Amino acid sequence: MEKITVIGAGLAGCEAAWQAANRGVKVDLYEMKPKKYSPAHKYSGFAELVCSNSLKASRLASAAGLLKEEMLTLGSLTIECAKKTAVAAGGALAVDREKFSDMVTEKIKSHENITIYNEEITEIPKDGVVVIATGPLTSDALAESIKKLLGSEYLSFHDAAAPIVSYESLDTQKVFFAARYGRGDDDYINCPMNKEEYEAFYNALINAEAVELKEFEKSSFKVYEGCMPVEVMAKRGEDTLRFGPLKPVGLTDPRTGHRPWAVVQLRRENADGTLYNMVGFQTNLKFPEQKRVFSMIPGLENAQFMRYGVMHRNTFINSPKLLDATNALRSDRRIFFAGQITGVEGYIESAASGIVSGINAVNTVKGRELTVLPKDTMLGALLNYISDENVENFQPMGCNMGILPPNPVRIKDKAQRYLAVAERALEKTKTAVKEQGIMSDFNKEV
Repeated sequence: MEKITVIGAGLAGCEAAWQAANRGVKVDLYEMKPKKYSPAHKYSGFAELVCSNSLKASRLASAAGLLKEEMLTLGSLTIECAKKTAVAAGGALAVDREKFSDMVTEKIKSHENITIYNEEITEIPKDGVVVIATGPLTSDALAESIKKLLGSEYLSFHDAAAPIVSYESLDTQKVFFAARYGRGDDDYINCPMNKEEYEAFYNALINAEAVELKEFEKSSFKVYEGCMPVEVMAKRGEDTLRFGPLKPVGLTDPRTGHRPWAVVQLRRENADGTLYNMVGFQTNLKFPEQKRVFSMIPGLENAQFMRYGVMHRNTFINSPKLLDATNALRSDRRIFFAGQITGVEGYIESAASGIVSGINAVNTVKGRELTVLPKDTMLGALLNYISDENVENFQPMGCNMGILPPNPVRIKDKAQRYLAVAERALEKTKTAVKEQGIMSDFNKEV
């Protein structure tokens, strides 16, 4: 019987192995722990939660709540174990991290179709179907093998990302569409500042609290001019930003007829225009500080931050150029990637990515058409985003309502609008499970 090789027993790797094994396919699962640990990992069990113990919100009318419901529909091991090891956390799903890891480990190790190898894989297997789920701290040797396969320009080792905001949350009365000097289409949203507004923003920015890098990040992180944190750049002088990412030249504020003192530009992040990236705002500020300081920018007072800026050690591939929405490598379709190495950001996002990779690894082994989830499901939208060739300057993305297509029926109340979108997505997921032949023993009752 042909086997599937899964590399890495984190959240994504365990989900991929579980999905394949539950569909009757033998799995060889390779995990280098406990023989070797990454700088961030300490516990010997599988699916170790390195940072928070929270899997985010539970309510259906939230991005995280919706994704978890979709995962349950697909037979998720992660959510099953999380619910059984949950601790009190208000409206969030949080777990006892050791009990959670122990339960996932026990279920994986006891599955008759899964064989565990506690070995470090340093080379991508040259034959057979492979799922690479080695996470944001992929070992140096395997990262080198991945680099050879993909090309060095397609593998990143550091995450220097600017925040992303939703278009619907902008105050469109205070911003304007324009390109500098009128060149090309009006591709940017411009947030103009007068001198007083800029000075207040500048002072808040240079005094905001930044995240302390971990020791292994300090030793390996080199800040390049092209991705310098905006708060670091600002400290070079009060006018540095006005001659850099906030330069107002070539722009005229239609409200005043004059050039602004400074301008923050937002660039479209996705084809639907529901998400916008803050140009030049790579940052290492703490998330609450980003919300506080960046909301001082005219037009962003009530902005929804669909992704905050980050700057940390993170190995990920340039998925829009490499993968399709099935998580298959376009240039070698026996190879699948899963988890944070694909550029999905977060625990449940990583696990959900592993579900699809596991299902499609089975489809490949059995010679079936690969599964593509609808774009109006949260998981389908997330995988569509990371495989969208229109996305430039790719950076990791977590689940958020902004990546979903809007509901055709306009609903003014945001909570009701999100609930309607979530209910539609969950129904589409259930339909996909039934119609695409992707049921396993654990979702036959859907």
